[in-house]
Amino acid sequence: MPNSMVITERRTSVDDVFDYLHEQIATLELKPGDRISEAEIAAHFGVSRQPVRDAFSRLANLDLLLIRPQRATEVRRFSMRNIEKARFIRAAIEREVLRRAAAYCDEEAESLLWESLTAQDVVTHRGDYDAFGTLDYDFHKLLCHIARADYAFDVIVENKAKVDRMCMLGHDKEQRLPDLVADHHAIANAVIAHDPQAAIEAGMIHLGRLDETISRIEATNASYFEKPDT
Repeated sequence: MPNSMVITERRTSVDDVFDYLHEQIATLELKPGDRISEAEIAAHFGVSRQPVRDAFSRLANLDLLLIRPQRATEVRRFSMRNIEKARFIRAAIEREVLRRAAAYCDEEAESLLWESLTAQDVVTHRGDYDAFGTLDYDFHKLLCHIARADYAFDVIVENKAKVDRMCMLGHDKEQRLPDLVADHHAIANAVIAHDPQAAIEAGMIHLGRLDETISRIEATNASYFEKPDT
């Protein structure tokens, strides 16, 4: 036996079902309120119902599925309360990340920020929103790294995901792209200048870009939202 052991990721049928359904829900192939059959999913993957049941449970924990005893499982509708909660939590975390990033930013961090911004400028010029999405993810992860709070990024991603699914319904992504990149420049400039207040202000403007989009989606897609008393 070799002295060193190579550990490889072991995927299970639960992972396969979870990833498939998560992608379908995140991209709105499965829309809020759509019903999902445990038996049909099991047949599709050629597995028993138990791994499907386990995948359903994981998705329910992410507020993506609504599982009700003796009733059909369905894709969870959007909850404005949960969206407001997610945005509140993210804003609180982002404020502290930006404060610390401004305090800890050094020459290496500055170089990484400029590298990220240059790449963002390139895809913005092309109007490539999908490519920007990846760079946006990396930019916010980099800020957490500079802040010496990598763990904060897990919280940011978790709460960001609760809003991203709804924003797939928006039709203004490409139009918002220049503003989003300009926000990133403002954030980075403040962090590099060791100005925490300016960094936080730019960060909050950045998060607020979605407010109008969310209100419009709620008004035009009412059937996708939970009623206030549910």
